[in-house]
Amino acid sequence: MAGAASALFLLDIKGRVLVWRDFRGDVTAVQAEKFFSKLIEKEGDPDTQNPVVYDNGVTYMFLQHNNVYLMIASRQNCNAASILLFLHRVVDVFKHYFEELEEESLRDNFVVVYELLDEMMDFGYPQYTEAKILSEFIKTDAYRMEVTQRPPMAVTNAVSWRSEGIRYKKNEVFLDVVESVNILVNSNGQIIRSDVVGALKMRTYLSGMPECKLGLNDRVLLEAQGRSTKGKAIDLDDIKFHQCVRLARFENDRTISFIPPDGAFDLMTYRLTTQVKPLIWVEAQIERHSRSRIEIMVKARSQFKERSTATNVEIEMPVPADATNPNVRTSMGSAAYAPENDALCWKIKSFPGGKEYMLRAEFSLPSITAEEAAPERKAPIRVKFEIPYFTVSGIQVVDLILSSSFAWKNLDIFQVKVRYLKIIEKSGYQALPWVRYITMAGEYELRVI
Repeated sequence: MAGAASALFLLDIKGRVLVWRDFRGDVTAVQAEKFFSKLIEKEGDPDTQNPVVYDNGVTYMFLQHNNVYLMIASRQNCNAASILLFLHRVVDVFKHYFEELEEESLRDNFVVVYELLDEMMDFGYPQYTEAKILSEFIKTDAYRMEVTQRPPMAVTNAVSWRSEGIRYKKNEVFLDVVESVNILVNSNGQIIRSDVVGALKMRTYLSGMPECKLGLNDRVLLEAQGRSTKGKAIDLDDIKFHQCVRLARFENDRTISFIPPDGAFDLMTYRLTTQVKPLIWVEAQIERHSRSRIEIMVKARSQFKERSTATNVEIEMPVPADATNPNVRTSMGSAAYAPENDALCWKIKSFPGGKEYMLRAEFSLPSITAEEAAPERKAPIRVKFEIPYFTVSGIQVVDLILSSSFAWKNLDIFQVKVRYLKIIEKSGYQALPWVRYITMAGEYELRVI
């Protein structure tokens, strides 16, 4: 961070200061009033969404959560992205302690709030932001504070996200590769937008301080190792790692090396902007009969391999707002008219690859319409689904290594090759890795022809 924060303010929805902590002595509570006045002046302006405001030598960086504004003021040239990330971490910590961050919870727990702020930021520089670690030496119950608490080792060593002395009877690692497909198809059937947003979600239940290494079929990595990349490698964009990953190691040899936090966390997120073939294609034909009746025929076709199956498929088909008396027939699943959404919702629990299903629906329309009726809205068809054990990008976990001293073990889980697993621990325990793939629909829309 180039510069340090001067002060942190917690304001209510009317701009009154609830809690504030001065770190450097060059900003007063008057600046909070100026910030809120500036915010009110920009109300209705598109720039209001900008989380950074500059005024008279002071930079204000803020976010709103429920009825509370969290704002940091600084007279130095700060890294705004780092400050905003810190504010989001403050929200997470307060929610961990108070269940929800609201004005009432701040007033009821202002002593704990000041203790947390003192530990999370020192002289304007962020320090510890892991709620699990902070909860080990800042107790919300008064009787626990009677015993002198020594800060856990995680606060004083380089691994601030994991405590020492963790023990499990059964050591396991769960890795979920979750991808969301975003597709927009125009009325001519052409794909005008397609991308894939993915995340590697992990749950670790491991004893001690295990060293983990993860290898993916990344094109840069495979080419550097001299491996074949035909049909197996992918190009990852916009990669974002959890703080536990050693970035220098990744930049050198594309190896994802880390000591994992205990429990659930997102190890990595990424994006792919390659052309994606729609996994479920939907066509709709609409016929109007003498202004009093409308007939809709919807055809849904799965365009992935037969060995995969989509589950919890929902197809939302827009219908006229004044439609009544629905009569629906489907070749698979069930359909229901949702008048509150002006849509027909078709649900299919299981949709195997290479299949095609039909829906026919008839609606009655009012025989009398207004002369100056508003133009009919053309809402898109929206599709939701999940496909387990399948990824659009073709990403694969090539190696999952927990650095160790015991023998190599070959595993084949859900057709994912986990080549070997080693663990460096005095106890020399055996850990079980579980890898799972899930593809789901993100913003998946097809405009009606």
